Amino acid sequence: MPIALSHARRPKLSVEIWSDLICPWCWIGKRRFDAALAAFPHADHVDVVLRAYRLMPGHAPEPVETMLAAKYGLAPAQVDRMLAQVTDAAASVGLRYDLPGTFAGDTLDAHRLVKLAETTGRAHALTERLYRAYFCEHGSLFDHAALLDYAVEVGLERAAAESLLGSDAFRDEVDADGERAARLGGRGVPLFVFGGRYAVSGAQPADAFAQALDHAWRDRAHAPSPGGAEAGACGPDGCALPPHA
Repeated sequence: MPIALSHARRPKLSVEIWSDLICPWCWIGKRRFDAALAAFPHADHVDVVLRAYRLMPGHAPEPVETMLAAKYGLAPAQVDRMLAQVTDAAASVGLRYDLPGTFAGDTLDAHRLVKLAETTGRAHALTERLYRAYFCEHGSLFDHAALLDYAVEVGLERAAAESLLGSDAFRDEVDADGERAARLGGRGVPLFVFGGRYAVSGAQPADAFAQALDHAWRDRAHAPSPGGAEAGACGPDGCALPPHA
């Protein structure tokens, strides 16, 4: 007769989260996902894996207002309303954004630092620190001195972080994350892929993440489909992805 697996031996569920550290909806989406995961009865058997995506590859830092006006063809008042909208959404999940006057640009070095943090189990802590620095404190994610301070705050060795920032270490891993998102058909961040099979795109309500967790948990013993996750279009709160080079 079949032998039931013990609770400790049940197959785990992997949830991959693609985001950029300058994407305001990504932190909001992560908070909504975290709320769903906290209420999930099998949370101890869910592995959350952070994946990198660069929304502005190769772009030097520029004021976020300038970037948004150029990208969407908005007048200054429209940009102000856009920033106010996302600030209100952040407040609904307990985040106090201060977006006017921030800078946007290529986050390659910050993502590489998160990859280093992953080797010591500190990727989630560093990601949270970088989000808070950028969205709440007007901290720079483009200045090596600032990045080093954030890394040390969460327990990384300064010498190791400094060595990384002076090299190309983990560049391939960051690029591989972006390429995998493209293969999965993801067209926006945040992008959440459950068990390699099912995707939720955008900063959806916690109920949507709860449903995805339930569905993927029931299906966790199955192998991913040949084409990977069925990633739909970017959700209403997501950020559009550029073509990945």
